Amino acid sequence: MAVPRRAPFVCALAGALVSHLAACSVADDAADTGSTFTTAPAETSGDGDGDPATGDGDGDPTTGGGSCGDGAVDPGEECDLGMANAATGQCTPECTIAECGDGYVYEGFEECDDANADNSDDCISDCKLAVCGDGFVHEGVEECDDGNDDEADGCSSQCTPGVCGDGVIQQGEQCDDGNDNTADECPACQFAFCGDGFVQAGVEICDDGNTESNDACTHPFCIPAACGDGIVWQGMEECDDGNDSDNDACPTSCTVAYCGDGFFHEGVEECDDGNDVDDDTCTNDCISNGVFWSGDFTQGQDGEASCGPWNDFRMQLQQFNNFTYVAIYGSNDPMGVSCQGAAANTICQALASGQAMMGVACDGRTWNVGNCGVGVELNAQGNGVCACTDPGYTARPCINQNNPNWGGVDTDTCNGPNQTIEVVCQ
Repeated sequence: MAVPRRAPFVCALAGALVSHLAACSVADDAADTGSTFTTAPAETSGDGDGDPATGDGDGDPTTGGGSCGDGAVDPGEECDLGMANAATGQCTPECTIAECGDGYVYEGFEECDDANADNSDDCISDCKLAVCGDGFVHEGVEECDDGNDDEADGCSSQCTPGVCGDGVIQQGEQCDDGNDNTADECPACQFAFCGDGFVQAGVEICDDGNTESNDACTHPFCIPAACGDGIVWQGMEECDDGNDSDNDACPTSCTVAYCGDGFFHEGVEECDDGNDVDDDTCTNDCISNGVFWSGDFTQGQDGEASCGPWNDFRMQLQQFNNFTYVAIYGSNDPMGVSCQGAAANTICQALASGQAMMGVACDGRTWNVGNCGVGVELNAQGNGVCACTDPGYTARPCINQNNPNWGGVDTDTCNGPNQTIEVVCQ
């Protein structure tokens, strides 16, 4: 180990020696008469200390070396200040010049001295007390110590490792907002994005940690998969055309349209009642057993697009005069309501001619035909025509332009929800 403070101590010892010599100067001979300088006879025996006895030359008759603390620097000693030797001074109790690593704390020069070179304990190798920032990891006290106050280098000025959530952007982090909230803009110290596996509050509804769009959580908007979103959910949907039409190849069930699914596939089927009864109004091959009408309606819009086909349907009814079955059904109730027997012919003939017919009781319901607005209405509830019923079974697509009260099947018949309404006479 280095001995950094020997030089100051040596200078101090040299100064003391000079002062001692100065005190021993020869007195002036005021009356120098030029007398001859004589010497005492040479000793014939002894040790040279002026006494006849033999010894070790130090003025006493005993032989042997001096002792540490006697004020004289003896062979094997680096220093000896006598009573001034001290554990905290220049000269230690062992008569060695104070140095870092000797186990003595030199007052004014050292903060500590544990006589070892271990820099992980309380006293480091330059005899200073261990502190955060000295570049040495104090075992059991510090987790790191890189000797600087840079908060972003992996070891903070508090000698703790940089971690996500400490509020300091460390290497490998995109952000650090000082919290462990994974639902904000900086989860896990990376900028939030759809597919990171964390649901960002107010922005995402789901986040499954991937960028797949055909699973339960679609990408890139992190919205739960749903029939009608235009994305085929693998294993759950057969098709998804992104609309709410039940008359195309992919109805709102998101299964490929087929005869018997209860949805009328326009241009492919004449009807679809969703059952396997072959002798009702719609055969098992989705061929109509009678005169059939279907109209698609959108909430808040009039039914003018279905008015022309409605009038065509009524004209076709005029070609027959022996109906035994009439029914109103649709997308909200594929089975609907029906009437069988002679009353069915009365209802269908009134619908064909447009002649008012009120209060025909059949199969537990009361049927009505009459004018509403500029068109003919058919309903199966006993409250006349042009009424708002919820729920009701009513078809009146020609009520008027800009009038959204075109009827409904098992829904409100005034400004009802989006749906398909169907009527058949057989």
